[in-house]
Amino acid sequence: QVQLVESGGGLVQAGGSLRLSCAASGSISSINAMGWYRQAPGKQRELVATITSGGSTNYADSVKGRFTISRDNGKNTVYLQMNNLEPEDTAVYYCNARGTIVASIKFGSWGQGTQVTVSS
Repeated sequence: QVQLVESGGGLVQAGGSLRLSCAASGSISSINAMGWYRQAPGKQRELVATITSGGSTNYADSVKGRFTISRDNGKNTVYLQMNNLEPEDTAVYYCNARGTIVASIKFGSWGQGTQVTVSS
């Protein structure tokens, strides 16, 4: 099994910054892609940003230019630097990872979520 542990959420004023971290652990052989998703109250979970093992990134239009995703492959950790936060960014942020474990078995795992609240 693969476990994802997130940290870095909290309460911040509009215009402020937060940095989220997510560390993956377990019998990991390789991680193909890691990413961040978020879910606001009453809304569906949506993609925020993803990054492949090669460093290719993808962002939701709503966060382009404000958020930056990065990863440390050696530590199986992904980061999300969030700048110029807006009240609309308030949500529970979830980490996601996809790859393979021993014996080339594929996995897809979610973290437990971390709350980000942006006050106006």
